[in-house]
Amino acid sequence: MKKVWNKIVSGVRFFFSKAFWVDRVWIPLKKGIRYLFTKQFWKKALTSGGMESFAAALLAILAGLLVGFIIMLFTRPTVAWYGFLTMIGRGLFRAGAKGIGNWLYYVGPLLMCGLAVGFAFKTGLFNIGASGQYTVGMFCALVVGITGDIFGPFQWIVAVIAGMIGGTIWGFLPGFFKAYFNVNEVITAIMFNYIGMYSVNWIIKSSDTLYNSQKALTQRIDDNAFNPVLWLRNWFPESSVDIGFLLAIVIAIVIYIILNKTTFGYELKACGFNRNASKYGGINEKRSIISAMAISGGLAGIGGALFILAPGMASAGIFQGTYYEPADILLANGFNGISVALLGMSNPIGIIASTLFVTYIQRGGYYMQTYLFKEELIDIIVAVIIYFSAAALFVRQFVKKRLLRAKEKRYALAELDATPPPDVPLKQPEPSKESDR
Repeated sequence: MKKVWNKIVSGVRFFFSKAFWVDRVWIPLKKGIRYLFTKQFWKKALTSGGMESFAAALLAILAGLLVGFIIMLFTRPTVAWYGFLTMIGRGLFRAGAKGIGNWLYYVGPLLMCGLAVGFAFKTGLFNIGASGQYTVGMFCALVVGITGDIFGPFQWIVAVIAGMIGGTIWGFLPGFFKAYFNVNEVITAIMFNYIGMYSVNWIIKSSDTLYNSQKALTQRIDDNAFNPVLWLRNWFPESSVDIGFLLAIVIAIVIYIILNKTTFGYELKACGFNRNASKYGGINEKRSIISAMAISGGLAGIGGALFILAPGMASAGIFQGTYYEPADILLANGFNGISVALLGMSNPIGIIASTLFVTYIQRGGYYMQTYLFKEELIDIIVAVIIYFSAAALFVRQFVKKRLLRAKEKRYALAELDATPPPDVPLKQPEPSKESDR
C-alpha cells in the first residue's frame, strides 16, 4: 500500500510540475493550434474517413427525423406536418433572437458531459459516471457561489475551478480502482453516481446556508459567481444565454488538440487500445487510466458548474439565477452526454456538432407542444438516430472488410498466374537432326 501511495503522490506532483504543463501540454498544444490553420490539415480532414463518418451521421439524422415524422402522423395526422416543421426550426426561429439565445444556453452543460464521455471512450474507458461527477462538480461550484464572496470579482473563476476539482476527484476514484484493482469502471462509476447524488442532497438539506426549505431549492448564489454574459444579451435579448457555451466550445477544441497532437494524448489513446502493449512500450498504463478518468470527471464537473452558475433570465436588471432541487433523481445531463458522444463518434469536434443538434431539436420539441405533441418524442428521435449511426458504422466496417478480402484474393490469383506450378517440369527443346550427324 505504501508503494501505491508513493506512486499517487509522484503522479500528483508530476501533474502540477512545469515539465507536465510546459513540455507535455503547452508546447504540443501550441503546435496543434498552428497546425489547424495549415493547408495540410484541411486537405487531410476533407479526404480522410472523417467525411465518411459525417455522411453516415447525416443519413442517420435524416432517418431519425423520418421515423419521428411517421410517429407524429400516427398520433395526430391533421397537425403532423406543422408539428414537424416546428420541431426542426419553425418554432425556434419564430421566437427570434430570444429562442436562439435560449437554445445556446443549454449547449454548455450538455457539451461538457458529452466531452467527458467521449474523452473516456477515446481512451478505451466507459465513463457512465458522468452524472455523479456532474452533480459533485455542481455542488462544489454552488458552495463557492454562495459562501465565496471573499473572492470578489474572481468568485466565478474560483467556482468553476471548484466544480472541475470536484468532478476530477469523483472521476479519479473509479480510475484508481480500475488501474490498481482491475475493477470494471462501469460498476464503480454507477455506484459513485448514487453516492455522489445522495451525499450532495444530504449535505444541502442539512445546511440552511445552502438550502431554502420553504421553496425546497438551493439558495441564490452571489452575483459575482454568475457566468458572465458579456455582449450576448445584446445580441439575444430577453434570453438566458451566457458565456457557458463559448467556454465549452473552446474546451472541446483544446481536448481535440490534446488527444491528437500531444504525447500525453497519444499515451492515453495507446493505453486504451491495448493496455499490455502500452506497458511493454514504456507507457505507465496505471497513470494513463487514472488520468483519463480524472480528466473525464473534471470535464463533467465543469458542466455542472456551468449549469448552477447560469444567471438565468433577467428581471429589472436582476438575474434570477439557477437553482437545484435536491430530489433523489440522477441528473439527466450526465446520461444525455452518452448519446451526444456516440452521435459525435467520440470526436470532440463531432461532439460540438452533435450537441448543437440535440439541443436544437430539444428546443424544437418544447415549441412542438403547442400542437399537443409530447416532448418525449425528441428522446425517441435521438435514440433512433444513435441506432442508425451504429448500424451505419457497422455496415461501413463490414463493407471495408469484404472489399479488403476481395482485393487480397485478386492479388493472390494474380501472383499465382504469374508463376508456373512447381510440380510441372519445363519442356526441354528437342535436338535437331543436323546436330546428331
